[in-house]
Amino acid sequence: MASHVVPLVVLGSAVLHAVWNALAHGVRDKLAGFALMNTAFLGCGAVLACLTPAPDPAAWPYIAASTALQVGYQLLLLQAYRLGDFGQMYPIARGTSPLVVALLAATVLGPGLPAAKLTGVLVISLGLAGLAFAGGLPGRAHLPALAAAVGTGVMIAGYTVVDGTGVRQSGTPAGYIAWMFLTQGLAMLVVAAAVRGRALPGLLRVGWRQGLAGGVMSLTAYGLVVWAQAQPGSDLATVAALRETSIVVAAVIGALVLREGLGRIRLAASATVLAGIAVLELVHG
Repeated sequence: MASHVVPLVVLGSAVLHAVWNALAHGVRDKLAGFALMNTAFLGCGAVLACLTPAPDPAAWPYIAASTALQVGYQLLLLQAYRLGDFGQMYPIARGTSPLVVALLAATVLGPGLPAAKLTGVLVISLGLAGLAFAGGLPGRAHLPALAAAVGTGVMIAGYTVVDGTGVRQSGTPAGYIAWMFLTQGLAMLVVAAAVRGRALPGLLRVGWRQGLAGGVMSLTAYGLVVWAQAQPGSDLATVAALRETSIVVAAVIGALVLREGLGRIRLAASATVLAGIAVLELVHG
């Protein structure tokens, strides 16, 4: 495998991840849009579950916890997109996650932060502050959107830690992924049905192409990263850092495609977040 192929694949995954989030931001009924995306997860998970061994019983509590965190993540993300600009919400959500994981690792799971990692944490914090305060001191009306974006990042950090532990307990990574997709998709559809009731089928018909396209993009982005991580000689820290270039891609989409305000400031702040993540991941590697 040529050395340049893996980075290109990961960058392609980052673009797909930013694009499907932009699609989700643009859906009129965001809960219905996320429900449509989860039909793709459900279908893919069901097929994989038929083709792979079932996870070890020790992994099922992690699958259950991951499902709850994934549903919480999606509900907070759609709320952030309902209330705020894409070019601000996406980078805050994605940038908060590695910051939380690093702080958890230092305070709960490890002895402390070495100087290089502390630098990464401070750089991420600076970038996130730039995103939050790009338009000046946030007023009360802006706080719910910012809280939803930060909460989304916390949920991402949560399922990252849970899945990282659960997949090692499963005895079959493919089986773990299959049931994670299946249970997540089913749970999100149940939530959407409970909230929208009888109106849900009609709402699903309205934007089904956009919703399913987002689901396929999300699954493809995830699959590309898994493929890249599995390649001989692949550096996991580099893959993780390259994956987060989606933060800058999202800022560009917000500024140039969606024509949101403060594009240059948010792009600079997003690049700062990315630099901090790169420091954390490369030091970890």
